[in-house]
This record gives sequence, structure tokens and C-alpha cells, in this order.
Amino acid sequence: MKNIVLTGFMGTGKSSVGRRLARELHLKFIDTDGLIEKEAGINTNGIFEKFGEAYFREMESKVINEISTRRDMVIATGGGAIVNQQNLEALKRNGIVICLTASIDAILSRVGSGDERPLLSRGDKKEAISNLLKQREPFYKKADFIIDTTTKTVGEVVEEIKEKLLAMGDRQ
Repeated sequence: MKNIVLTGFMGTGKSSVGRRLARELHLKFIDTDGLIEKEAGINTNGIFEKFGEAYFREMESKVINEISTRRDMVIATGGGAIVNQQNLEALKRNGIVICLTASIDAILSRVGSGDERPLLSRGDKKEAISNLLKQREPFYKKADFIIDTTTKTVGEVVEEIKEKLLAMGDRQ
């Protein structure tokens, strides 16, 4: 079976949906941010603070190149992963890319008010989300399909993904 790749902005449900989808389809779940943190020995915030975003993106590309050659996985990527065309191409070569979206207010509610999200840790979070979404939207549109999670439960999103995969007939 091809990989099922979940991408999209932070707070859209990639990890929650990915874990449940993998469990229901009896596939392995991989979170690229988790692999990066494991390799670096520190969390994403620490990587951004200590080494910067460029270093994080370099590690992200390395991880994506490694895992995209495998099969039978549900992969949750970081929100900016497919801004890099090479990452998108690697993920699409052996996977179906699904972009999860949500309204700005839903994202803001889901990510909370803490500083755990390095790209939202300075200034007005709602404005930062809006600006990042505008920058990333053209890349998110390159996904095989898009699902808005704003008003849906994790279970509803998982069922919608399974229906779309079945309709595609691309579950080899």
C-alpha cells in the first residue's frame, strides 16, 4: 500500500488523525517532527532556538527522504514540510498526500496560548497564523486532496479519508 501522507498547518489534526488512521488501517504511524526531535535530542522549539529554522528544515528534508522510500505507513509532516518542492515530490512518489485545513480561529483555539509553537512564539498569534497560511496555501493546494477539519471530529476526518482512498482505488 502507498503511504498516506498528512500535511497542513499546525493544529489541523495531522497527528491525532494520523495515529487513529494508522491504527484503523493497521499501518505504522510516523510523525516527522517526532523523528527530527529524536535525532536532534531536543524538542522542535529547542531546535529553532538553538539552530534556527533553516537547520530544522534541513533535518526535515533528510527525514522525509529517508521515510518516503518505505511503504505501508501513515506519515504526519510538519506544517511547512511541503513548502520545499523536493519534499513534496519525495512524499508523492510513494504516497497519497492529504492536506488537512481548518479556520484561523479553530487553529488558534487548538494550538493554545503557550509558546510551544516556535513560528507563533512572537507577536500576535492570529496574525502570525494568517500570514503563514497565506504563504503556504499555494503549496497545500498541491496535495492530492484537501479536508477541512474545522467542524469535524477526528473520527469523521478518518472516515472521510478512508472513503476518499477507497474512491481513488489507490490502496495497493
